[in-house]
Amino acid sequence: MDAAANGAESLVHTLLDGGVDVCFTNPGTSEMHFVAALDRIEGMRCVLGLFEGVVTGAADGYYRMSGKPACTLLHLGPGLANGLANLHNARKAGSGIVNVVGDHATAHVALDAPLTSDIEGVARPMSHWVHTSRSADDIATDGARAVLEANAPPGRIATLILPADTAWNPVGRAPEAGSAARMAAQIAEARRRAPAEPEAVRAAAQALRADGPTLLLLGGVALQPHALELAGRIAAKTGCTVMSEFYTARLARGAGRVAAPRLPYVIDAALKALAPFRRIVLVGTVRPVGFFAYPGKPGLLAPPGAELVTLASVDQDLEGALAALADACGATSTPPAGIPARAAAPGAALSGPLSPEGIAAVVAARLPEQAIVIDEAVTTGRGFGPATAGAAPHDWLTGMGGAIGFGLPVAVGAAIAAPDRKVLALEGDGSAMYTLQALWTIAREGLDVTTVIFANRSYKILHGELAGVGAGTPGPRATDMLTLDRPALDWVALARGMGVEAVRVDELGAFDKALRDALGRKGPALIEVVL
Repeated sequence: MDAAANGAESLVHTLLDGGVDVCFTNPGTSEMHFVAALDRIEGMRCVLGLFEGVVTGAADGYYRMSGKPACTLLHLGPGLANGLANLHNARKAGSGIVNVVGDHATAHVALDAPLTSDIEGVARPMSHWVHTSRSADDIATDGARAVLEANAPPGRIATLILPADTAWNPVGRAPEAGSAARMAAQIAEARRRAPAEPEAVRAAAQALRADGPTLLLLGGVALQPHALELAGRIAAKTGCTVMSEFYTARLARGAGRVAAPRLPYVIDAALKALAPFRRIVLVGTVRPVGFFAYPGKPGLLAPPGAELVTLASVDQDLEGALAALADACGATSTPPAGIPARAAAPGAALSGPLSPEGIAAVVAARLPEQAIVIDEAVTTGRGFGPATAGAAPHDWLTGMGGAIGFGLPVAVGAAIAAPDRKVLALEGDGSAMYTLQALWTIAREGLDVTTVIFANRSYKILHGELAGVGAGTPGPRATDMLTLDRPALDWVALARGMGVEAVRVDELGAFDKALRDALGRKGPALIEVVL
């Protein structure tokens, strides 16, 4: 880059120097100089989303599977606001993202044009770092800082606001020699995870050696294969139980891998699962709490009086912490416990009504090696865990923040991060409607994503929640707020309208065939499962 470059070009070069080479984008007028810079400068893959929630969710999925940030390009405060729900999910998942948000030219802000807003105020609740670049000369430094912030463990949300004149004004000085190499070294340092404290390792080892049942509860990168193997060795040596938090950014599962069953979502089931344990050792997670408050039920799910011991927090070196714990327990060479056998294929004459159990058995048998499963199946898929434990080795991604509509966008990002792996998105029909525009991006980019829509024609989960909070039996108005009929959604038509081939099934054998066909070829496909 030479001194004649403008601020937008300076920012693109800085992002590329920092390894940020994918941009999920939904731009507007204020971002046109950045768009032009992306067009002129080689190296950045630009992926258009038709809604900002697709853009931010795709950046979340990309980080989960690549381990490095992408950038988003968003249009002023309203564009950023449209993407906040999936930025919330990304923040809870520990996904690193660099948001580039355009703003009016500096002198234009005082005129209070229709799109003027407090962009920093909009950004702060879902960002770890927010900054507005004030001049073209500052943008290289500001962009580098944003990249470093996004790379900090476990992954952070950095929002850089780019006024239009900052983008179009020329840079007054040339970049310093060696800036790319220097930035690479800074990123490596920023990504360094702190080791577990020796005292924390000793306390965790003592808890595992004590009398009575102990749980090893895992989250974050402790749910990757080698870390799980270490947890399995510790379990085999000490007799502890291994589980994961219910919502997981990326959980390695399948035959040949140590299983970490997810803590149940439903309060009563979670309380029952945790009731036996006198101690819970936390690795990359926090104390287990209920997703919501329910009348007469505890918010903290650990048994009263249970000892909670933190080995390492989510931003620390979790694999190293488990290795140190295994060494302290004498488990380094112990064969790991808890490895499931491979799931058997269903019979050739598979048929019958659709049920969660039957669907899970088909998914377990048909899942390809190293598939990536995006789970927003909500009611239908809540019990899929045990039935799919013996599927081919795969990664299982769930929504960490609870904001609906994460599944299809995360599938976009995951498929771009791992183009050689099949992505299977398991979606509730109500959830999918929040970000169905992602289907268009999947089609446009030719992504290898198979989407399964579980069409129960309602917000089925909310029927259970209505009862769970003691709100009584739904009457006609409440029922209308919880159902998706009059008219029923036609997912085959919706998918085809966005360029994705689709089929509808209402019987288990037909689902098995449709899933085999979709997973057996490259490219987008959608299956509507009518329940």
